[in-house]
Amino acid sequence: MEHYFTSVPNARSEEQEVLLDVLGEEIRCTTDRAVFSGRGLDEGTRILLETVEVPRGARILDLGAGWGAIAVTLGVYYGCEVVCVERNERAAALCARNLQQNRVEGTVLVGDGLDPVAGQQFDLVLLNPPIRAGKAVYYPWLAAARGHLLPNGALWVVVRTNQGAKSLRRELEAHYSDVREVAIERGYRVYCAR
Repeated sequence: MEHYFTSVPNARSEEQEVLLDVLGEEIRCTTDRAVFSGRGLDEGTRILLETVEVPRGARILDLGAGWGAIAVTLGVYYGCEVVCVERNERAAALCARNLQQNRVEGTVLVGDGLDPVAGQQFDLVLLNPPIRAGKAVYYPWLAAARGHLLPNGALWVVVRTNQGAKSLRRELEAHYSDVREVAIERGYRVYCAR
């Protein structure tokens, strides 16, 4: 089976429409095979969306955006500007369509980690890390995100408790002076790092 972290998936496309019911909004999006959580909103992302504190007028980076669940939801609910970075070209194309379909102001960039947003800063960086890609891939993103935060900005990360939550917290604490565990729910932990 093809990995969702593949840049150019070869798996046959089987698009489907999903309904997101989160934050009191019903949002329609299109997903596909060979992208993360292709059957709909995954539990970790749902918990992150229900937990994140979004300031008025925030500029948000959805790092590893997939088909855009975070960007679309926060864009619809808060009316904020979103920038999405996604390595998987199929997922990035879906993300752009989902933003447009839901009238969310946003930009989708194809690439790895924070390279596509060099020189840009954000109020929030949100990440549901690609655990299966390995720590060598996403741990550098945790450190690099610090340089992309505006004053009073924050990095929000969700991770399964049994998939390295404690070591991820230690990695955050190596780079940020204020790391809070803001949620422990249904086998997931959400961290906010400033």
